[in-house]
Amino acid sequence: MVSGGLGSGDLDAWFQNLIVSGGGKKSGGVAAAMAGWKDIPMELLLRIISLVDDRMVIVASGVCTGWRDALCLGLTNLSLSWCKNNMNNLVQSLAPKFTKLQVLSLRQDRPQLEDIAVETVANYCHDLRDLDLSKSFKLTDHSLYSLANGCPRLTKLNISGCSAFSDSALAYLTSYCRNLKHLNLCGCVRAATDRALQAIAYNCSQLETLNLGWCEGVSDNGVTSLASGCPDLRALDLCGCVLITDESVIALANGCPRLRSLGLYFCQNITDRAMYSLANSLVKSKHGLWGLLPNSSDDKEGLMNLNISQCTALTPPAVQAVCDSFPALHTCPGRHSLIISGCLNLTSVHCVCADQAHRAARLALSPHAY
Repeated sequence: MVSGGLGSGDLDAWFQNLIVSGGGKKSGGVAAAMAGWKDIPMELLLRIISLVDDRMVIVASGVCTGWRDALCLGLTNLSLSWCKNNMNNLVQSLAPKFTKLQVLSLRQDRPQLEDIAVETVANYCHDLRDLDLSKSFKLTDHSLYSLANGCPRLTKLNISGCSAFSDSALAYLTSYCRNLKHLNLCGCVRAATDRALQAIAYNCSQLETLNLGWCEGVSDNGVTSLASGCPDLRALDLCGCVLITDESVIALANGCPRLRSLGLYFCQNITDRAMYSLANSLVKSKHGLWGLLPNSSDDKEGLMNLNISQCTALTPPAVQAVCDSFPALHTCPGRHSLIISGCLNLTSVHCVCADQAHRAARLALSPHAY
């Protein structure tokens, strides 16, 4: 937001004066109030705008040139996901006004957005850091090329469901947007290929979260590239990536010591070898090469979420080894972070809570218990 010359007390006084003026019985009080609202300080206007929804922000931008200019300078977050019709025209109208946007959500229930709208955003919103284009089925590679050239500061991009994008356009984007930390490619079958993942690994070493759900062309070659090029990965969703094998999981276990969430739903080529690699990764991170990495105060050790539903080749001892290595993985009701649905042979796997409950029950039944 805009840094200003008026303190909090000054803004409160301004607001109170406007309220008092508006409550006057004489017409002069109303006129004074109108004049007051017209000349309202930028900081107070932005404080008021922060209390209303994005539709009112758009209305406010059309009140007068002063309000429009204030919003142009101060508005950093905007969501148009509520727009059910004419989002394309709305974006083209607003982007030239709101040039300081850092967060923009254009998620749609039905496809409206076209390349011309994204191109307009890229031409005017050069400070953009977080962009949601999910379900934009009409967009083509032209949008990614525009973003690459106009929004190089992007750190978070959601293009899930944008099935028309190609891997060459995605690779081009990553060569310019090298600060990407969060990337959602779920359902981007044409874009999320091994070639694109190799480009991501080469260009985006700060990447922390990546969703590759149902990108069926992804194989071990792409995932192993990610593991070596993106050591800061915290969350990776490979659900439905049916080509990957144990080699992908082993590479992640060895190369991504900060991995906290891993989705392997329906990856039926995964075997016990991958599970034992994960179980041993915590020991490696403590005593091996990764022990030399600086610690983060908010980093908890090891996996906190693991989805191995429909991975039917896994056996109870291997999965139990993972569960024993990472106490944050739970199978108990209400805390499911180790998801094993569809694996009937894994019903005996239990988390640390079950052991604690069992010990508590034994103590309660002990003749020496008080």
